[in-house]
Amino acid sequence: FRKRDNTTNLFPVLRISFKVTCEMSGKNLSNIPTNLFQNITKLSLKNNNIILKDSDKEILQSFINLTELYLNENMITVLYNDSFCNLTKLIVLDISNNHISRVHKAAFAGLNQLSVLNLSYNKITQLDSDVFTSLTSLTVLNLQYNFLKSLNIKSSFKLIRIVLAGNPWTCSCDLLDLQIWLTASNVTIENEDNTTCIFPFTMKKFSIMTAAIQPGDCKIENASSEHTITSTSVIMLKSSALLTLPLLGKSWTFLAGVLGFVLSTTLLIFTAIKCPTWYHYFISYSHRRLEENDSEMSEQEFSADMSSSPTVLRTNNEDPIVIFEKIHAFVPGEDGFIEDKYIDSYVTEES
Repeated sequence: FRKRDNTTNLFPVLRISFKVTCEMSGKNLSNIPTNLFQNITKLSLKNNNIILKDSDKEILQSFINLTELYLNENMITVLYNDSFCNLTKLIVLDISNNHISRVHKAAFAGLNQLSVLNLSYNKITQLDSDVFTSLTSLTVLNLQYNFLKSLNIKSSFKLIRIVLAGNPWTCSCDLLDLQIWLTASNVTIENEDNTTCIFPFTMKKFSIMTAAIQPGDCKIENASSEHTITSTSVIMLKSSALLTLPLLGKSWTFLAGVLGFVLSTTLLIFTAIKCPTWYHYFISYSHRRLEENDSEMSEQEFSADMSSSPTVLRTNNEDPIVIFEKIHAFVPGEDGFIEDKYIDSYVTEES
């Protein structure tokens, strides 16, 4: 007889967690499909043309069991507020290799379980410190190869690993808060050798962790900046007050200037209008050859004038003697001369 084994661990109980994956990569999609199962846990939409419109955000809200979402290599440019709301179970979010230049403050609202966030290889120039406020479970943050010059992270933000390489960091007072936080939080900076300063040139190639940024200098700089801003504000207020004062002593001078301007402008307009008329008047000067009819009319007019007022000589007790008894006809010859109609010519003949 074989002794029966009463061990209870002979058949241990296995707990199986189901993982439903939906692979939609490289499908040239411009929108998130609406015919997907709502119980999926992993959704890959990388290498498409998705821009994450409002309709796409509504579709994402239905995947309440989603734990991993991959939207890398798409055409997203802006992350608006509540872009991923209702995805309370999401753990991994990859939005790398897009064209993101702006991230709104509440873009990641509702992602309380998010642990890994990848925003690398985008065009982000600035991130507000409140962007990560709702990400209380975040442990890995990848911001490499963006256009960040500075970054302000609040002390309550907890991370284990951060990637900041490939950004044009400016190691000045604006970066002091990040440097202090990195030192105090004991977070691991991945690829620290390439996380270097670009500006100023004296600190170029220095790590942002070791760059010599003196807190005392920053306090003096901030104080001087505040003083400069205050002085500028006072000057602007004084200038605006002076501009609002009425210029009593110069009112007549201003009026005379306005009148002179109006008169000169009117004269220029009048000259511009009349110039074509004067031009046509001067170029209308022309010559023409006398016609035969014109010569006869001139002869008749000359005869009439002379007959109406003849020249008479009187002598003692003698009858008046008419000097002009015969009027010679004027016959134009073909000598090539022309008569100008604007110049009066008088032909006198010797008696």
